[in-house]
Amino acid sequence: MTTGTTLVIGATGTTGSRTTAQLTAAGHRVKAASRQGTPFPGAESVRFDWYDPATHTAALDGVDRVYLVPPVGDSDPAAVMLPFLQRARTGGVRRAVLLSSSAIPEGGPAVGTVHQALPDLFERWAVLRPSWFMQNFTGTHAHARSIREDGIIWSATDTGRVGFIDAEDIAAVAVHALTDRTAPNTDLILTGPEALSYDDVAAIVTEVTGRPVAHRHLSYEQMRDRLTAVVPLEFAAMLAGMDRAVAEGAEDRVTDTVQRLTGRPPRALRALLENEMP
Repeated sequence: MTTGTTLVIGATGTTGSRTTAQLTAAGHRVKAASRQGTPFPGAESVRFDWYDPATHTAALDGVDRVYLVPPVGDSDPAAVMLPFLQRARTGGVRRAVLLSSSAIPEGGPAVGTVHQALPDLFERWAVLRPSWFMQNFTGTHAHARSIREDGIIWSATDTGRVGFIDAEDIAAVAVHALTDRTAPNTDLILTGPEALSYDDVAAIVTEVTGRPVAHRHLSYEQMRDRLTAVVPLEFAAMLAGMDRAVAEGAEDRVTDTVQRLTGRPPRALRALLENEMP
């Protein structure tokens, strides 16, 4: 089926880069938007900055659907996203897929406000609410760095479990939501095939790499104070609070959404680590 042109915002990011790659591989037209306008094979690259409306016009030109990655670390993304989305609708965008989080409900804080507004703006839409990324243990995330440098995962999750998901699977659902004849028109909780504690993750990393990795259990206050070394206090408190919610069971679930929408099961953490860890 022929589709129009998709604007992928955050095309150099964890899910945006994979969504762009999967769209272009399937023959879809893509505008790959990033702050630097970084070239992307098979796509038209365009410069885009949420905080610079002058970049929005060229980005929206000729597109009829958009993949939305909110500005990173902004506690009120709706302030810049909602005016952009109004402009997108006026300019001919008919379908929008928003990246949110399993931890943020419709009408909740931060991107939850954008989630709430989306159905009134677009006739075809979806909100992706993935669990924690498996790539947190393999890329540049703090967990990945502390695994490599210290053999430790620090968290305040206690023995709480998370349905960690591969970013490739998030991208596969994004492609479906952007291109399928019928849009989901709902929010989608996305998880991997199993819920794991950080103790489980440490054990799997140890087995895959042959290097011992331990999970250090911190209190909420210890985690918050540790994070304030790298992020502002308000943001550190929010992140530590998410760990505390995991400890209380908020993320202990597995959904069949990836299988149902893509036709294949989501990748397990062990399989990803075997492929991505030295």
